[in-house]
Amino acid sequence: MNSSDYIAVARRRLALGDSGLIRGFTIDLPLFLIVLSLCAISLVALHSASDGDSGVLRRQGIAVMIGALAMLAVAQLDLRLLRRSVSYAWLGGVALLGLVLMIGVEANGARSWLDLPGLPSFQPSELMKFIVPLALAKYLAFQPLPPRFVQLLGCAALVLIPAGLIVLQNDMGTAILIFMAGLFVLLLAGMSLRLVTAGGLLVLLASPLWYVFFALEHQKRRILSFIDPYTDPTGAGYNIIQSQIAIGSGGIQGKGHGAGDQSRLDFIPESSTDFIFAVIAEEFGLAGALALIALYLLLLARGLQIAIGASSVFGRLLAGGIVLTVFFNAYVNLAMVVGLMPVIGLPLPLVSRGGTAIIACCIGLGLLMSVRASANRPSRR
Repeated sequence: MNSSDYIAVARRRLALGDSGLIRGFTIDLPLFLIVLSLCAISLVALHSASDGDSGVLRRQGIAVMIGALAMLAVAQLDLRLLRRSVSYAWLGGVALLGLVLMIGVEANGARSWLDLPGLPSFQPSELMKFIVPLALAKYLAFQPLPPRFVQLLGCAALVLIPAGLIVLQNDMGTAILIFMAGLFVLLLAGMSLRLVTAGGLLVLLASPLWYVFFALEHQKRRILSFIDPYTDPTGAGYNIIQSQIAIGSGGIQGKGHGAGDQSRLDFIPESSTDFIFAVIAEEFGLAGALALIALYLLLLARGLQIAIGASSVFGRLLAGGIVLTVFFNAYVNLAMVVGLMPVIGLPLPLVSRGGTAIIACCIGLGLLMSVRASANRPSRR
């Protein structure tokens, strides 16, 4: 290549949002900046939610750094190598979920943590949020599309086995998210909307039976508190009531960093994890809340742009599935905090406290960068 060829390649990469101008190293700059912005918001919000606890901030900062490095490392992976490793990742993830059921540590009512000697505790289910769409993308990339009934049975096994193990851990929120991650990939692969509608109606019709015969007591309380949180204002409805008070008191501009009464006086339960958005809305108001939502919309737009520009079916399904999963996670958390959905215990991606969640999310977004980098190496599947 002569100098003019290198200039042409650089211009093409910049036009596509790819700043990987160092030979052999690629990074999607728009996506990277969005991730860093969300992580910065996380540290600012955690400073208030934890009342300036240096230990919490230090652990979150370390998780952000590890996540950023992991994202950049995964971005360098060739999709062909990644595709060959998918089966091992899925089997390893399922094995870890089974291990959690045997020796896992319980926290907040869910037995979903592994605390192995010599290793920091971590949550294998967070990794499965991205391993499942990865496995489905590989499986469907070599099948006739749209998927037929036989292929759907194979996809169901890839999704329902890990989701079922997570349900046994009493972590219904993550299980629902993994199910939705699989559904997103199937929709992108062309699965009939009629089939999805029929399945949704079936679930809707079966939900009363689930509520009466299978729902646990705390799940029933959450559903009732969603309908009317003031039926149990000091119990199941307390979280939503305090969250709505915090969000409403923030007004347009907010009370200022560290000046939120609800968060500073610990009225908001789980203010550093599931309900961190209430802290942001109280201290930075509607303006801060809209800025956060705008970042997630930009993340969705950039991810879908990468999916559309992918050079293979595998890359397209993988990128679309991952970005829709992350955005759906954010949507559910925001809807939960403002009272539009029942509380199901999903953290806000890249913002809530939690090392495993941040690192896993960064790895998933690193896969997006890998899809973007591989667009210059066309492949049929």
